[in-house]
Amino acid sequence: MASSSSSSSSEHRNPELRKDAVSNRWVIFSPARAKRPSDFKSKSPTDSSNPNQHCPFCIGHEHECAPEIFRVPPDNPDWKLRVIQNLYPALSRDLQLQDPSANASAWALAGFGFHDVVIETPVHSVQLSDLSPDEIGEVFIAYIKRIKQVASHQAIKYVQVFKNHGASAGASMSHSHSQMLALPIIPPNVSARLESMKDYFDQTGKCCICESQSGNLLINSSSYFVSLVPFAASFPFEIWIVPKYHSAHFHELDAEKAVDLGGLLKLMLRKMSLQLNNPPFNFMIHTSPLHSNGSELAYTHWYIQIVPQLIGLAGFEIGTGCYINPVFPEDAAKVLREVNVPE
Repeated sequence: MASSSSSSSSEHRNPELRKDAVSNRWVIFSPARAKRPSDFKSKSPTDSSNPNQHCPFCIGHEHECAPEIFRVPPDNPDWKLRVIQNLYPALSRDLQLQDPSANASAWALAGFGFHDVVIETPVHSVQLSDLSPDEIGEVFIAYIKRIKQVASHQAIKYVQVFKNHGASAGASMSHSHSQMLALPIIPPNVSARLESMKDYFDQTGKCCICESQSGNLLINSSSYFVSLVPFAASFPFEIWIVPKYHSAHFHELDAEKAVDLGGLLKLMLRKMSLQLNNPPFNFMIHTSPLHSNGSELAYTHWYIQIVPQLIGLAGFEIGTGCYINPVFPEDAAKVLREVNVPE
């Protein structure tokens, strides 16, 4: 674990504005608003130590859940993970298919889409970071299988995979799970990300995420992936995991790379837990639209974003779309590099 007594250059820095080449968003770095990065801790750590005997996600309670889509292993009562429909879906798979591109001037669409839950383990007390790299790899492979299933619907344009860990991060169930929302539109943040990445590519001839994989922002690396703090991180101790190789779509990941990614994600979650007092967090897989055209593949690059919930958004952030981060990315990366994770 990184020493809390280590000095930080943030204490002697002036505020700075940085622009994120991926999101095209400005971030204000204001070190005067925080303690030293090494002293940053969650004030509301996640507590999942008490098993809930009435949890519908636990093994043996499958009948209490919404319909199952598939499980791993298939047709096995001793399952490792399950993909089920969300009992309270944001969108409905039962509505008639509707393609928004058929009516570009539409201001409202039927709420067709898919909202699924991935139950990552049958045991209530086990968290994602407790699983082995192979087991986390199986979770990724489940995402991929489900993405390919919903991609068969031409009306589905984008699939957002995300995990909310802890009540203050939006999780309504403490049993380890993640979610998938398949949308008939391309969300505005995704469109803005694609446009910003295209602008960078047009100006430089290079992918901005491929270009980010060096220097003092790196935390760790594996055979196929690197973890880093982005140059203009919106949140303190925000972490990205990105492929070393250029790849536009997450669902093109193969089994070997999924296990490798599982190992690096496990390491990042454990480092974050040790250094930041087991904070609630969100992670999101940022990928390309399902039916991308060929030119988009040159400049789009998927990645995982991990955001520990250490500070809340307030009026300035909501009103401007700019974020204030009290921790410089270089300092956050240094602290995370130095966290010693026990075997």
